[in-house]
Amino acid sequence: MLPVVLITGAAGGFGRALTEKFSLSSWQVIAGYHKAPFPEPLDYVTQIRLDVTNRQEVATVVEQVIKEFGRIDVLINNAGINRDDLLIQGEESDWDQVHEVTLSGAFLCTQAVLPIMVRQSEGHIVNISSYAGRCGVGGQSVYAAAKAGLLGLTLAIAREYGSQNIRVNAVLPGVLPTGMTQKLSQSQREVFRQQNVLGRFNDLAEVAAMVVFLCGTRNISGQVFQLDSRIAPWT
Repeated sequence: MLPVVLITGAAGGFGRALTEKFSLSSWQVIAGYHKAPFPEPLDYVTQIRLDVTNRQEVATVVEQVIKEFGRIDVLINNAGINRDDLLIQGEESDWDQVHEVTLSGAFLCTQAVLPIMVRQSEGHIVNISSYAGRCGVGGQSVYAAAKAGLLGLTLAIAREYGSQNIRVNAVLPGVLPTGMTQKLSQSQREVFRQQNVLGRFNDLAEVAAMVVFLCGTRNISGQVFQLDSRIAPWT
């Protein structure tokens, strides 16, 4: 029987890379999408609509996965949005939307799968956070706050459920060539590029491969993995 991974935000650029890498690594993938599924089928991939902000829809999807596959080995909280602007110019609705999807969505999905993982005495939750949440980035205060919340959630759940063999880690994937970063101006992308000591952005396939590797480990929990070459200050 293949191990089962549930990925939220699977139709986005990074979500798609994760889905493809897990599929190629012989995982049964439940790819949760919000608006539209992939246009073509992938081996070992079941696509399912999943609005992470809707508690009932999250519960229904988890029930369907258990009914069909019997277990959930890994949850990847990847769904997220950004509304970049200076804090003084931000709207309250921007704050609400970003936190509802990025942070509350991870809370709802995690809350739904934890009882299953407890019954299995096995499970791994990976929260996709950001360098912005770790170090703060000007013009991304709303996004940074939501991603920082994910880091706190990661560490707290790791402490709460470590004794039940449930691992919880966070991954900071770096600046990737996705729809989110394509919205940046050339000058903004250049600033991010120069912050990396290697002078280049990250690679979707490489980051996805690292996440697949992490999900195959058994003794790593409560850790934050930054996968680009920006050097965070010691804190």
